[in-house]
This record gives sequence, structure tokens and C-alpha cells, in this order.
Amino acid sequence: METDLKSTAVSKWTKIKKKIKIVLFLFITLIVIITAVFSYWKYFYTYSDGYRAGLLQKFSYKGNIFKTYEGEMILGGVSSNLVVALNPEKFYFSVTNEKLAKQLDTMQGQMVMVHYHQKNGVLFWQGDTENLVDSVKRIR
Repeated sequence: METDLKSTAVSKWTKIKKKIKIVLFLFITLIVIITAVFSYWKYFYTYSDGYRAGLLQKFSYKGNIFKTYEGEMILGGVSSNLVVALNPEKFYFSVTNEKLAKQLDTMQGQMVMVHYHQKNGVLFWQGDTENLVDSVKRIR
């Protein structure tokens, strides 16, 4: 009779351990899925894409550990009799393609149109801004 009680207790404990393992497995799986979905939404999902045109004011290669290409454009505003806008809006962007970066480096001080993808977050090896430029063409 005592053996039956021990085997019943062992059987109950085995069932409890199986349930705990299943719950733990489901919890870890859920955490992994939530992390994957959040990472995709934050760093890889394109929130917006479009074109911006303006004066390419600055383009540089900067960073302490991870060097990235960063640019700054002056978009339209109220024009004066000079080439410079009186009330400029600035557009900051990053470039991941080295060939495109060399092309942009030669266009500083000129009117350009860039195509960009805006992400919800920034990966430190892709640049400082959420705007990633993937093409450029000179205007005028």
C-alpha cells in the first residue's frame, strides 16, 4: 500500500513537472516571438519612403567605433534674392551604400533629390538618423 502511495506521488509530481515544462516552453516561445516582431517593426519595417529635394549642405563620414555616412540637406523655405533660403527646414539622413556615398560627396553645395526610407529606429551600424537614402540625382 505504501508503494502505491509513493508511485501515485511520483506520478503526480511527474505530471506537474510536465505541465511546468510546457508552460515554460510556451512562455519562452512567446517572448522570442514578441522580441522578433518588435525588432522587425523597430529596425527593419519601412515607416515611410519618399523623395526630398534641396541643397546638399553637408556630407560626412563620422563615428567613433562604427563610422557611418551622414548628410544634411536644406529643404525649401522662403527664398531670398540669394540662393540661400531664409527659413530653411533641414533634412538629416544616413547612407549605407559606399558607392552612393562617394556620389553624394561630390555633390555638396548643389541642388539634389534623394529617395529615402524612414525606419522607426536606428541601428548603430547603419547611421545616426532614421532616414536611409538609397538614391540621388542632381537637379538643374
